[in-house]
Amino acid sequence: MPYASPRAITRADLIDMEEYGLTRKKRRAALVARKKNRRVELGPYATAYFECYETMWQQVHEMLFIERGGEEQIDDELAAYNPLIPNGRELVATVMFEIDDEVRRRMVLSKLGGVEEMAFLKFAGETVAGVPEADIDRTNVDGKASSVQFIHFPFTDFQAEAFREAGTEATLGFTHPDYAHMTVLTEVVRVELAGDLDA
Repeated sequence: MPYASPRAITRADLIDMEEYGLTRKKRRAALVARKKNRRVELGPYATAYFECYETMWQQVHEMLFIERGGEEQIDDELAAYNPLIPNGRELVATVMFEIDDEVRRRMVLSKLGGVEEMAFLKFAGETVAGVPEADIDRTNVDGKASSVQFIHFPFTDFQAEAFREAGTEATLGFTHPDYAHMTVLTEVVRVELAGDLDA
């Protein structure tokens, strides 16, 4: 039976911050290769970072280590990051619009309102529409998009089986009129992401 990755981080999964500090560099280095195969550049500015239990475990520990909020901080971090762990029938991406120049960044994002509602993943004749994380509205009242978006891609059983099929060509993209960019996933990335979908 295939190994199923955990679906949530619990307090029992957390390690002491002193221990984390001593092993932090090694743990981060160990995750680099896996994160590389979960990273997809999309158009001139956007990069999708597909999350999993391991990336979120690392993120929770980084927040606790850096902010030093102790016991009072733990519940907030678990509440923030557990929803971004795939549930076995979805992929979850943190999409970042990375533009160094602040003026240009504001200008680009001002035209991308609602972009989080227009992500898609196409493969084997199927289209999975992206669903933004419902924590907060990431397009403001002036129509400016946030530079960071959290997007879920929910699969049916049939779609999950099709996505896992070796050699399946999958395309990630946006239909936003001002950011209608697409990219084909490499087979290495597709195989890595297919592991998020329960067999």
